[in-house]
Amino acid sequence: MRTETDMDTDRVLVTGLGATTPLGGTAPATWQAMLEGRGGIRTIDREWAAGLPIRIAGQLAVEPSEVMDRVEARRLDRSEQLALIAAREAWADAGRPEVDGERIAVVIGTGTGGAVTMLEQDDVLERSGVRKVSPHTVPMLMANGPAAWVSIDLGAKAGAHTPVSACASGAEAVALGLDLIRLGRADVVIAGGTEACLHPLPLAGFAQARAHSLRNDDPEHASRPFDLDRDGFVIGEGAAVLVLERASLRPGRHAYATLAGAAVTSDAHHITAGHPDGQSRAVRRALAEAGLAPERIGMVHAHATSTPKGDLTEAETLARVFGAHRPAVTATKSMTGHLFGAAGALAALATVRSLHDQLVPPIRNLTAPDPAADLDLVTGAARTVTTGAALTNAFGFGGHNASLVFTTA
Repeated sequence: MRTETDMDTDRVLVTGLGATTPLGGTAPATWQAMLEGRGGIRTIDREWAAGLPIRIAGQLAVEPSEVMDRVEARRLDRSEQLALIAAREAWADAGRPEVDGERIAVVIGTGTGGAVTMLEQDDVLERSGVRKVSPHTVPMLMANGPAAWVSIDLGAKAGAHTPVSACASGAEAVALGLDLIRLGRADVVIAGGTEACLHPLPLAGFAQARAHSLRNDDPEHASRPFDLDRDGFVIGEGAAVLVLERASLRPGRHAYATLAGAAVTSDAHHITAGHPDGQSRAVRRALAEAGLAPERIGMVHAHATSTPKGDLTEAETLARVFGAHRPAVTATKSMTGHLFGAAGALAALATVRSLHDQLVPPIRNLTAPDPAADLDLVTGAARTVTTGAALTNAFGFGGHNASLVFTTA
């Protein structure tokens, strides 16, 4: 366990936040919607969705075309557009730190990268031939594209990294950002996640796997973490970015929180089913790195995707770690849907704001809590908390686990 002296000498602060999500086109708009318990899931109004078994999703509240230059947007995959929008907002929110580019790094995680570009351009190839394929196809479909574009846009030269660990990608990106600063490889890291994979093929695949909710007639109530009536997650799109910086870099700079600890583990168990052993190791290691006992955690942002088995696995994980201690637990995927590679970053953003504002958003649609999830679930309205530490989890297909611990700045 790290000592308090260790933590004082290499504190890493969260100084900027950016997001574009199904709840809002900015981080403040998204956060306000979370506090109000608003729903961001709606019917997919695209022609291709009409014949699919899944016709609902957490779609962006604000289209990229409303905030990006049209010429710039045309050469970017949607996941790249969202990463740039969120990163630019976070960078401005942090006050645009005047730091040598060789001390700035980027870490943007994603689950699928430019998969939609690949699928769409394959359709173009089959339908119209080689000459109609976009010359921007390769840089648009690259999984590292979002991180690369953000690094180019903001002049970050200390590395542009891309964790691809399914639904843990965004949280793992934040954990890697912490490592880069503590190892002395960067002073500022732009870290987060992005995802935009609304396309017939992923939706068909999730339907066949019976992992997705089929509440097509009631989209706003489809995502129901920890509820007895949950029937699967709801796909979502969006991006969230945090600016992390060494505390000594700009003394006196406003910060939302301190990123005190992080851990990444793997289950080595099953390709799609999570396991509480791997998950609880991630939580315990993150707490140990932060130098905190479990009893110090006042709130938890659960991964909680609204799948029948996954929510109970996480509930068991939290019970193993916290025992009789009962932190307030929220799950904002009930409002946004599951943003896959961006989910862990958005959860981190929400956790940081909860800690900063001492408010925990409610879990939407939780009307009949599953008694097997014996947790202090926040329902109805946002709850005021008094705590100096918070935890967020992100778990992904493949047995990927990432836990982050934040403390007050």
